[in-house]
Amino acid sequence: MNGFIGEFFGTMVLITLGAGTGASFNLNKAYAQGANWLYVSLSWGLAVTMGVYTAGVLGSDGHLNPAVTIGFACAGLFKWSLVIPYLLGQFLGAFVGAAIVIVHFYPHFKATKTEEEGNQVGIFATVPAINAPIWNFLSEVIATFFFVFILLNLGNFTQGLKPLIVGLVITVVGTALGSTTGFALNPARDWGPRFAYTVLPVPNRGRTHWEYAWVPMCGPLVGGIIASLLEVSLTK
Repeated sequence: MNGFIGEFFGTMVLITLGAGTGASFNLNKAYAQGANWLYVSLSWGLAVTMGVYTAGVLGSDGHLNPAVTIGFACAGLFKWSLVIPYLLGQFLGAFVGAAIVIVHFYPHFKATKTEEEGNQVGIFATVPAINAPIWNFLSEVIATFFFVFILLNLGNFTQGLKPLIVGLVITVVGTALGSTTGFALNPARDWGPRFAYTVLPVPNRGRTHWEYAWVPMCGPLVGGIIASLLEVSLTK
């Protein structure tokens, strides 16, 4: 199905493990509650690794991210005819992954009564450390630029140990550049789970902050396109 299956299941794996990390970090009575930023960045990196392996085996290029798919297509590195199936797989897989996390942690959502206690959209999507939308947008552009620019120099990143390298790239981007906005890097990773947290019956749900959601949508897309166009111009 033109990569849809691989992108769907790969992104589902990514979000189940990534948002599961957010739930473990935030929710009451979870053993990992209050763990540090390195734990978060490393776990998200490994979540991406496992998602890329899954997607590659199931027949896609392991993008798992509209910023990669659209960036590559804009630079002539990916067929535009495949963009829609990839995007559908990514957003739907992200929603399903978030739904799985809600089911898995349901008693912990019930035990976490308020946003202040940890029942917040940040489990699933990104929120800025300092709410400064233009600067937050630039942070996402910069972080995604470096992620995609490095990714482009890995070749076929679904093969061998390369998915592990992709995960390490995510980890270092998270530790180095991600502490301003939570390093969305990926519109599907943010919007799919944010929508799940909005519409599914999560006990004690906090605010969903859709007023901020344009940042993790637009910033990564711009960063991914710039990185892809620059890579093509440098390698001509």
